[in-house]
Amino acid sequence: MKILVTGAKGFVGKNLCAQLKNIRDGKARNYGVVVSEVFEYDLDGTPEQLDAWCAECDFVFNLAGVNRPQNQEEFMAGNFGFASTLLDTLRKHGNTCPVMLSSSQQASLTGRFGNSEYGRSKKAGEDLFLSYGAETGAKVLVYRFPNLFGKWCRPNYNSAVATFCNAVANDLPYTVNDPSVELELLYIDDLVDEMIACLRGEEHRCEFDGLGVFPMKEGRYCYVPTTHRATLGEIVNLLDSFAAQPKTLMIPEIPAGSFAKKLYSTYLSYLPKEKAAFPLKMNVDERGSFTELIHTHSAGQVSINISKPGITKGQHWHNTKFEQFIVVKGHGLIQQRSLGDPEGKILEWEVDGDHIQAVHMLPGYTHNIINLSETEELVTVMYCNEVFNPDKPDTYSEPVK
Repeated sequence: MKILVTGAKGFVGKNLCAQLKNIRDGKARNYGVVVSEVFEYDLDGTPEQLDAWCAECDFVFNLAGVNRPQNQEEFMAGNFGFASTLLDTLRKHGNTCPVMLSSSQQASLTGRFGNSEYGRSKKAGEDLFLSYGAETGAKVLVYRFPNLFGKWCRPNYNSAVATFCNAVANDLPYTVNDPSVELELLYIDDLVDEMIACLRGEEHRCEFDGLGVFPMKEGRYCYVPTTHRATLGEIVNLLDSFAAQPKTLMIPEIPAGSFAKKLYSTYLSYLPKEKAAFPLKMNVDERGSFTELIHTHSAGQVSINISKPGITKGQHWHNTKFEQFIVVKGHGLIQQRSLGDPEGKILEWEVDGDHIQAVHMLPGYTHNIINLSETEELVTVMYCNEVFNPDKPDTYSEPVK
């Protein structure tokens, strides 16, 4: 399948083209489509390119458009005008392949969008595409996107989320006029997944009533079913918690598919080089070092422990706290003894970085880890089910033997 993407250098275009090329190159095999070529057309393209690509493409994603023109008249020229050129070129070649149009909620011309020149230009483009479909029999897919966010989105342009992410990541000033304002938000990866579903003929159809979406199998319009709603206040509060992570080590709650997870990924994409790496506090003594890496709200923490040759660490036990020791470098011995065992039987595991395994530190068992090497450090990843609380450490000294 040969795909033409107009507006290929824009936010949506860059993300869509990147994934289409992953499919083309065999790097993304989970989509169930075959892409042989991706034609990327943008403002620097030539009429000759557009003509040639319209002649041979099997699907068109029309993402081209104007968001911030110098004057209002450019809305109609940039949004309606190019759409006319594109469809006329397809018509010239008798190419009735499916065509997708990127429109906007503003095309509803309702509520705060009632007097939007941008909305009128988008609505004119929608009507043009729908008429083209009726005339030629070509499959037409018209999407009205809400507020978009994700990597590569341009801040201070047409995305409040991009603006806030960039500001927080780079310590720039920003203003939230009304924290209670709620946005409907569409993440770029969810949008791209829907676009690729279009190639399989699995687009989601609907009708619109103002801003309301009404799923309908034979609807004239299309929509992306996965969107999120969040207030401006919720967004900036989440961003502030993300920015604090290098100091707190606390990974925010980011359940699978959640808005927080998608926002965190977006925020990270705006970090400057000097913030992409940050120092960790190493607790160093004559035995080696212990460094906490990650804290979580509900799943504990992860640390890295380095033991010098011949050193024994641990020699303590817990009532409820449990841990896993994972030796990734060196050669060591883990020992445990149950305080409730009158025979004092000792459990032992010889561990090394060439045969990585996880060993549970059992509640009620005093435990240690011994570096058996005389020359090499022992490096151990340690997971604990709770973040260390100095007011309730649940850690009691007791030698294993």
